[in-house]
Amino acid sequence: MNILVTGGAGFIGRWVVKRLLEENHLVWVLDDLSNGRKENLAELESHPNFQGLTVGDIKNRKTLAQLFENNFEVCYHLGASINVQDSIDEPETTFNNDVIGTFYVLEQCREHKVKMVFMSTCMVYERAQNESGISELNPVKPASPYAGAKLAAENMALSYYYAYDLPVTVIRPFNTYGPFQKTGGEGGVVAIFIKNKLAGKDLSIYGDGKQTRDLLYVEDCARFVVEAGFSDQANGEIINAGLGKDISINDLAKMIAQDDSRIKHVEHIHPQSEIPKLLCDYSKAKQLLNWEPSYSLEAGILATEKWIASTKLI
Repeated sequence: MNILVTGGAGFIGRWVVKRLLEENHLVWVLDDLSNGRKENLAELESHPNFQGLTVGDIKNRKTLAQLFENNFEVCYHLGASINVQDSIDEPETTFNNDVIGTFYVLEQCREHKVKMVFMSTCMVYERAQNESGISELNPVKPASPYAGAKLAAENMALSYYYAYDLPVTVIRPFNTYGPFQKTGGEGGVVAIFIKNKLAGKDLSIYGDGKQTRDLLYVEDCARFVVEAGFSDQANGEIINAGLGKDISINDLAKMIAQDDSRIKHVEHIHPQSEIPKLLCDYSKAKQLLNWEPSYSLEAGILATEKWIASTKLI
């Protein structure tokens, strides 16, 4: 198939591109490199099916129109502003990229009859209420402009399914980590903890550290993303993916540091947008896509640490 991946030079996007190439699809990438990096695609550029990276903005309608002349069958729309704190500080940027940008991509998909897989986030949810975890029926609570923008874009995408019969699938992966994730800022708690451990620095935890996360290894996430694009059963659906187990940030730090004296608690930078308990119920993904995670948290952390150590990111 001819496939477009927006945000394909980003952390998750890069793994989606890799999997699509391995499955022998022709892949085009659109990325403005505000969060993604050309280096993420370096080892994929020589693949005969890689059709190139267009450095451009999803809000540029001319760029989109030119790209969509390639007769895509699926568009994986991962391009977005993803930093929670940035969305709190500058909500307009996040709104423009995540809502208006998505609208422009949807319009091209409608015109050219291209299926869209829209990458949303677990951050739209209210906390998990019980040990069975968060299903797609869980209440939503957009506690940051990032989550609010993602919910708005989800609704736009689903409206195209109902109004125009456009095949659309909304996916909500839980906290994804692994090789190629940034190790600074909001790069991801696992990557930041591992980097600091290897550099001999303290591991800093925001707040009391009792908040839990459901951590999904990136190759499992990419497989989920890709399979959502090839399933007719997934059209018009919202689907979660996660490990199905949560861990407190305190316990995660202990697992990675293996030295409690290097763990420090610091004041939370955005406590109002913190979700106290994130635990995924991925039974719908298993039912519709026959998907379930294959990496344990221990195996995923080991693979991530090995990559960070080998790339000299410390």
